[in-house]
Amino acid sequence: MSLSPVLLRHALLLSAVSLLSACDGASSVEDSALVIEGNTMGTFYRVSIAGVDKNREAALRGQIEAQLKEDDHQLSTYKDDSVLSRFNQYQGNVPQPISAGMADAIVTSMRIGTLTGGAMDITVGPLVNLWGFGPDKQPVKTPTPEQIAAARERIGLQHLKVIQQSDGQYLQKDLPGMYVDLSTVGEGYATDHLARLVEGNGISNYLVSVGGAVVSRGHNARGKPWQVAIQKPTDKETAVQAIVDLQGMGISTSGSYRNYYELNGKRLSHIIDPATGEPVTHKLVSATVIAPTALEADGWDTGLMVLGTHKALALAEQQHLAVYLITKDGDSFKSYMSPQFKAYLKDPE
Repeated sequence: MSLSPVLLRHALLLSAVSLLSACDGASSVEDSALVIEGNTMGTFYRVSIAGVDKNREAALRGQIEAQLKEDDHQLSTYKDDSVLSRFNQYQGNVPQPISAGMADAIVTSMRIGTLTGGAMDITVGPLVNLWGFGPDKQPVKTPTPEQIAAARERIGLQHLKVIQQSDGQYLQKDLPGMYVDLSTVGEGYATDHLARLVEGNGISNYLVSVGGAVVSRGHNARGKPWQVAIQKPTDKETAVQAIVDLQGMGISTSGSYRNYYELNGKRLSHIIDPATGEPVTHKLVSATVIAPTALEADGWDTGLMVLGTHKALALAEQQHLAVYLITKDGDSFKSYMSPQFKAYLKDPE
């Protein structure tokens, strides 16, 4: 996730060590593929392409960076002139024009929000900021119940509406102080756009990632399926928990084990439960989802992290989701997966 101070911290401290793109587990494969990478929107991006002349790198890089710049202009909450920032600054209730891509991201987020019972909520920004994980600095003391209640009055998906008209898409709110934050789906949003860009250039064998969201198609330079490694939620960046073959799907991981701070001797996670207005306290520390698009995977992993292990597994069964969860109890870790996830597992534990 890559489009706000919340997202920046998430990307640098979590996503970079949650999903590692790999080409058949060998560095030599990367050497034989065209790799275009760099920094974007507070995080990183990487595009690995097999079977393409390296002379195309400059042209492809230009297109990729232009696309990422446009995505940032649409979804950023730390740039005052972005489309989303202007919507958040607007205090009225007249529908505001948005792009088709943003409309898709919001509709997808709201659908997942409904299915998770509100656990995934793109309007939770006031609470995130209140607890010090947004543009504001870390609080010097725990927010009071009154402050939490006041922030909760400014959130709720029922106050947000996407309107489709003949001349385009519009976004409307009925709470003047509503603050929409799409950082929870920003990485998936941008990853899907890069995948479409690459395919639009006639390329069918690639692996693209923005932060912790990944999409792959076809095969690597050795003619084998691209693989993605899910890391253990530790400080060791080489501790691999599992390896999956995406089979043309998208994948995203959300976690609570690296982005936190301690206040009055209590560890506070950046994962905020909209139902309580407070950071989650359960033992689930990582949730990985495989879905048809990176955007959808990116939305689901956040909602599952809020729900916790048992509710997340129950919802995954109900919705037939490919889900991989990791819990932490003391120094030990335990993993859970849905039956759908096993179909993608390359290296069983």
